[in-house]
Amino acid sequence: MNDVPAERRWLPGRPLDLHRTLAPLQRGPGDPACRTAGDGAVWRASRTPEGVGTLRVAGAYGEVLAQAWGPGAGWLLERLPLLLGDADDPSGLLLPPGPLREAQRTHPGLRLCRTGLVLESLVPAVLEQKVTSDEAYRAWRLLLGEFGTPAPGPADGPARGMRVAPSAREWCLIPSWAWHRAGVDPKRSATVVRAARLAPRLEQASGLSGAEAAARLTTVPGVGAWTAAETLQRSNGDADAVSVGDYHLPNIVGWVLAGRPRSDDAQLLELLAPYAGHRHRVCRLIGLTGQHPPRYGPRLAPNDHRRR
Repeated sequence: MNDVPAERRWLPGRPLDLHRTLAPLQRGPGDPACRTAGDGAVWRASRTPEGVGTLRVAGAYGEVLAQAWGPGAGWLLERLPLLLGDADDPSGLLLPPGPLREAQRTHPGLRLCRTGLVLESLVPAVLEQKVTSDEAYRAWRLLLGEFGTPAPGPADGPARGMRVAPSAREWCLIPSWAWHRAGVDPKRSATVVRAARLAPRLEQASGLSGAEAAARLTTVPGVGAWTAAETLQRSNGDADAVSVGDYHLPNIVGWVLAGRPRSDDAQLLELLAPYAGHRHRVCRLIGLTGQHPPRYGPRLAPNDHRRR
């Protein structure tokens, strides 16, 4: 591997919370495609239009230093400001006094990241459909470990063992028994394959408006509103994409905004309606309040598809 990186220094010109901005891109603590090193730098391995690449991003004293390796290094460095939310504009969100405005005030560096890579976020979102996070994270780790590409860059240190997700063609070639061994049921694996076959058209969604992009993604059977929103929040930095159908989100939003311990999707959308254009941003801020609704029953139980 080539250990000599390309570099870019960037001055955001406004507060930037590097870790909270990039946190949604990491699929669990053992994600082989994204990790945070002991020195605070964030490492990402991606498959760009120009090839695979590894990106290291660190911030200090208001400046961001990025290093990149591999054929996709130039693409990753060119899009660095977009990745770190430079195109994200939270100024239109005016909040009333209360915990939400306090979260906004105390976290001025929160930005919505934008990778520009649709399939990279769509596949793990499909894997997370109607299963626990631990199940989905395990499947992602196993599939990248077996079918992904070793990430370019230093052979030692934080980049060691990192993997780039399979290409669209490689996702289509994964045998049924490998999906089963990773704990992915036939419905989700078929959805991934259908999406991968339409990858060139789906990738175009990164340049569409929120409604147009969601419509493009949901033409794929098995990709619904929740999966599209989870994808576009990351690939497009969509500030208004609400994860309708989420197991926890309606209750959390209902509790923080209305003091209601249990809410459904219709109530979720009603509570977020005043924040149209920034509904996903409001959900991120709600997460920063640290408030959670009371628990009345067991959590979603794991469903081990490998035993079927």
